[in-house]
Amino acid sequence: MKNEEQVWELVENKKEEFINFSDRIFDTPEILYQEFKSVSEHIKMLKKEGFKVTENICNMPTAVMGEYGEDGPIIAILGEFDALPGLSQEAGITKHKPIENNTNGHGCGHNLLGAASLLAATAIKDWLLQNNIKARVRYYGCPAEEGGAAKTYMARDGFFDNVDVAISWHPATFNSVNKPISLANSRIDFTFFGKAAHAATAPHLGRSALDAIELMNVGVNYMREHMPDSARVHYAYMDTGGNAANVVHAKATVRHLIRASNLMELQSLVDRVYKIADGAALMTETIVEKKVYSGVSNLLGNKTLERIMQTEWDKLGPVKFDKTDIDFANEIRSTFTETEILDSFQRIGIKAPLDLPLCDFVAPLDSSNNGGIGSTDVGDVSWVVPTVQARVATCAVGTPFHTWQTVAQGKSAAAHKGMIHAAKIMASTASMLIKNPEKIVEAKKDFDDQISRNPYICPIPYEVMPPISKD
Repeated sequence: MKNEEQVWELVENKKEEFINFSDRIFDTPEILYQEFKSVSEHIKMLKKEGFKVTENICNMPTAVMGEYGEDGPIIAILGEFDALPGLSQEAGITKHKPIENNTNGHGCGHNLLGAASLLAATAIKDWLLQNNIKARVRYYGCPAEEGGAAKTYMARDGFFDNVDVAISWHPATFNSVNKPISLANSRIDFTFFGKAAHAATAPHLGRSALDAIELMNVGVNYMREHMPDSARVHYAYMDTGGNAANVVHAKATVRHLIRASNLMELQSLVDRVYKIADGAALMTETIVEKKVYSGVSNLLGNKTLERIMQTEWDKLGPVKFDKTDIDFANEIRSTFTETEILDSFQRIGIKAPLDLPLCDFVAPLDSSNNGGIGSTDVGDVSWVVPTVQARVATCAVGTPFHTWQTVAQGKSAAAHKGMIHAAKIMASTASMLIKNPEKIVEAKKDFDDQISRNPYICPIPYEVMPPISKD
């Protein structure tokens, strides 16, 4: 039996158990360092499968690591399990129907992400045991990818320092090796302190923190005309100072999310936004306090690992969907705009029929990404260890993530099939590296060549701790 076939069979042997596991995570959607039920399920599964479990990684109560093996190369499999706020949605239907208004939902498929990654780690563990091979496999259960940057803290604090290779995946509308394209970002809270006063009888005695925020945002919006095309700046009012219009507001906070194509470009933009904030404070005679909330780095690619994963993709082929999967996908697609469908095709960068309901091919390695670019804390892992990711079809072509449509498909048969496929791709990529250690050496050389020119500088200062609620 070939190496790949053996590890794929090991995935198949436990697929039903892990499908149920994914569905349990789906049913308890939790966000931003509050994933207590989800991490509890992961801990139970890790212990059941014989992993040595380490909890409270990096002082994060919902972070966990499972490890098997004592000698040889260390392969990390990255998993996530956090949901998104305001995306409650009943699964398996094709209309917007929240289970509860304004509650959480798995709008990015992280219930599938964590389950497939843990299944891959389990299959690798079983493969090592069956073949008496010396190696170590680790599953990193990572919380708060959606805005909390848990992996950034882990990378900063050295939790990946002795790892040889990291492997991950993400649910998607197409099958491919993930393009190492993402934006570095920094989330920063700007709190302005002014002086309260009666807005009618003594406005001259007041100094408005809310005015300062509005002036800052005007400055940032003018900056948009003079920054790189790939850069992005978003903001949200965290505290407007109150709701009394006849009061000069003495305190107000705005959060700015600054994105750039790489860390150096990000720092330049952050410095400019800091100056704009200082200018707004000067104009309003207020004081501004700047506090980094979170941050992530851009992804670094690794050609060696990407070629190996592409080889595994070519052997395994695309996810096999049936008529029931296709019919449900077509119903979901009827809720999309043409623009949303076209965006999916831009992201994969190849020609395919626009009426394609579910992806039935594997994109070549040289396909381009012409779509929008987001951010991920996997980027920081890629700056400290050679990293590769897969994109695996789990939903209808055109599905915009962070939407109710993604949640509606989160427990579908198609999603489950994609999840199992992802586990196979990751597991066979890992087994191929373990069987061919010279490829690990080659991947590390590729990594070192990049890092030597631009050493890693964590976008989160060492004094900043994860934003974990003390409630």
